[in-house]
Amino acid sequence: MNLYDDVSDLKRYEANQLFHEAYEAQLANDYERAIELYKRSIEMFPTAEAHTFLGWVYSFQERYDEAIDECLEAIRVDETLGNPYNDIGSYLLAKGDSYGSVRWFKRALLAPRYESYAFPHFNLGRVYENRKRFMDAAKHYGLALKQKPNFKEAAVGLRRMQSRLN
Repeated sequence: MNLYDDVSDLKRYEANQLFHEAYEAQLANDYERAIELYKRSIEMFPTAEAHTFLGWVYSFQERYDEAIDECLEAIRVDETLGNPYNDIGSYLLAKGDSYGSVRWFKRALLAPRYESYAFPHFNLGRVYENRKRFMDAAKHYGLALKQKPNFKEAAVGLRRMQSRLN
């Protein structure tokens, strides 16, 4: 291993430490500190996760445009991570753009690196339910439940769609 690898590994380690501190601050609702720590982590060693989580904190403050910008940066860093696609869709929904959100939820479903595809399915279910496309909504609520069997909100949504369709 050369010196460059050692420096890079050290930066990655320190950035990861800052990321975890930021997440703890976020859980404690100390959003300003979380923002500061996520930014420091990104300066040290940019990751898609750090950009996505920084965007998430911005969304708690209803700073949706900044949240979307961070997610777009996350995609530039690593287009395989699904979270920023789903998050952009969620932020667009929060801004009242349900039509614009759909393509982002669908892109999240295509991302190879995503822990839970249940969330974009659930979000598509919400969009389709609001558009009165109850069959499509039921399909996506069902797919969310298939991915995450204990997803209470998806189960409630699916039952709601089933009652509308009967």
